[in-house]
Amino acid sequence: MAGKKNRKKYILVSILSLFVFFLIWELATDVLHVFTNLTLASPITVVKTFIYKLSHTQPDGGTIQRHMWASLRVALSGYALALIIGIPLGIFMAWFKPVDLLARPIFDFVKAIPGLAWAPLMIVLLGIGFASKAVTIFIAGMVPCVLNAYAGIKQTKDVHLWVARTFGATRMQMLFKVAIPTALPMIMTGARVALGASWMSIVAAELIASSEGLGYMIQQCRGIFRPDVIIVGMLCIGALGSVITWIIGLVEKKIVKGRDHGV
Repeated sequence: MAGKKNRKKYILVSILSLFVFFLIWELATDVLHVFTNLTLASPITVVKTFIYKLSHTQPDGGTIQRHMWASLRVALSGYALALIIGIPLGIFMAWFKPVDLLARPIFDFVKAIPGLAWAPLMIVLLGIGFASKAVTIFIAGMVPCVLNAYAGIKQTKDVHLWVARTFGATRMQMLFKVAIPTALPMIMTGARVALGASWMSIVAAELIASSEGLGYMIQQCRGIFRPDVIIVGMLCIGALGSVITWIIGLVEKKIVKGRDHGV
């Protein structure tokens, strides 16, 4: 009962804070004219622009749906690749010493380079298109996947492994029956962090060089002083990221049982 009351209180406070934020924004733009339309668009203007962009391609050459789908398609492709490669790599590095010795020097080198720094190189190697952005996202998302999977496996208690060994479990059985289930919370945390890194990287890659996507839309409208379209793009980025994070939270709740998934 107390948990439900706290959750309702949190929701009410969140709604109130958003209302106050948009009220101040509206007062600073359309009412008091602290900011002009060329520097900061009002909330009402942003809503009108969003509705307009649903069916019109001006001024950046694409509807909002086209840009959202372009960013989402590339981001999810790179993110999925990061999960598929990064999580097993982290698990095997933690469990098998030869794999750790072989992969760690390369991984430590890649880890030290910010994910965004790979975007210009990928564009030179692969051109302006899907592949360069997907690889950039993959590199940015792979690092937290590897780190968290590695840490999760390493945190497996020796007593659990000893019990499994006592009952005749092989090393591979201990990995899949004991170590990986124990590491699942850390692995899912890595997946969440990787999502944020991937989403940030796609926008940055589109800002540098692209022909479509939310980052491209923001960059194009920056040059022609259209803050209303820029804010629409920013809000869409935030909304898509929140939806994907919510979906991952649902998956985590199903996979990792017994954890508290509060706000």
